[in-house]
Amino acid sequence: MLSRGSLLAGAATVALFLAVGAAPANAAPAPLAPKPPSPSVIDAMQRDLGLTAEQAVTRLANEERAVTTESALSGKLGAAYGGAWLNGDASQLMVATSDAAAADAIRAKGAQPVVVSRTLAELNAVKDRLDQAPEQAKAGASLWYVDTPTNSVVILAAQQAAGEALVAAAGVDKNTVRVVASAERPQPFIDIIGGRAYYINGNTRCSIGFSVTRGSTPGFVTAGHCGRAGYPTTTPTGTFQGSSFPGNDYAWVAAPGNTPRPWVRGSGGANVIVRGSTQAVVGSSICRSGSTTGWHCGVIQQHNATVYYSQGSVSGLTRTTVCAEPGDSGGSFISGSQAQGVTSGGSGNCSSGGTTYHQPVNEILSAYGLTLTVG
Repeated sequence: MLSRGSLLAGAATVALFLAVGAAPANAAPAPLAPKPPSPSVIDAMQRDLGLTAEQAVTRLANEERAVTTESALSGKLGAAYGGAWLNGDASQLMVATSDAAAADAIRAKGAQPVVVSRTLAELNAVKDRLDQAPEQAKAGASLWYVDTPTNSVVILAAQQAAGEALVAAAGVDKNTVRVVASAERPQPFIDIIGGRAYYINGNTRCSIGFSVTRGSTPGFVTAGHCGRAGYPTTTPTGTFQGSSFPGNDYAWVAAPGNTPRPWVRGSGGANVIVRGSTQAVVGSSICRSGSTTGWHCGVIQQHNATVYYSQGSVSGLTRTTVCAEPGDSGGSFISGSQAQGVTSGGSGNCSSGGTTYHQPVNEILSAYGLTLTVG
């Protein structure tokens, strides 16, 4: 069901397009009007761009015309083409050219000409050289891109010197590049899903237990023996915030910028939804997901077991008949749709069978003030 706001926006959209499509009876047949945009698109533009419904519809129409105009002019201008962009409110298409004589042709298409010293092909060539620079030189920068409005290539880097070092390593004309000091440091957005692999300090693999949040910070719970507080992780990128081992075997990793999902990776990669964390009774079926052996099931044998590892004893564990192998540590134990715990250790393997222990998830949530991500 659409919200009242969506219905109103949709009504405004339809009304505007009907008005645009109206024509006198004796006029030549007009081309078919474009289909009205989805009310959900209008709603999002109102929310995120601060537009009215009418402004959103107008902007979308301008953007659609700009695509057609840009395509025509880029072909017409050929090697002199310098790129195109819309102004702030998308009311005017700007088209750059290195040939001042082409200005009238640009205006004839309803665009605003901008005479530049570098063509788009030349800017793209500079950017390609930056792409091909040694990885060590690129590591000091955050990103680089062709910026058609300024007719330059821009490098964002935490330090000005790092950006300049990339320019030097790529061997490009420094006059074509602008280095901008910026704290922006892009990271990949990754769905945090129980059972998937993550890496600690770049050389050790463990498995995600369950997605959690602490306040507005996303992350996941895992085994304490996988890493200590302060250790960095990748895929997803994060940092161990707390870890306890031995005594306990739990930890949590903050992973800002990634997306916590209420899922555990099940059989064949299908997602099993997590709906809560009610502890199952002894004798219940239980399944485990890990990055080495995937999805395996068994039954709960005992709660509150103490296991003695070579590093020391860990208490409060749950004993199960589920198998596991190295790399499955930290992975999810789930009974039905209820999260149970994170893989600690065990004996045997998934070829001959084994016994595996998990650290109950509710203890981890309580210890660090975390909220389980549920569906």
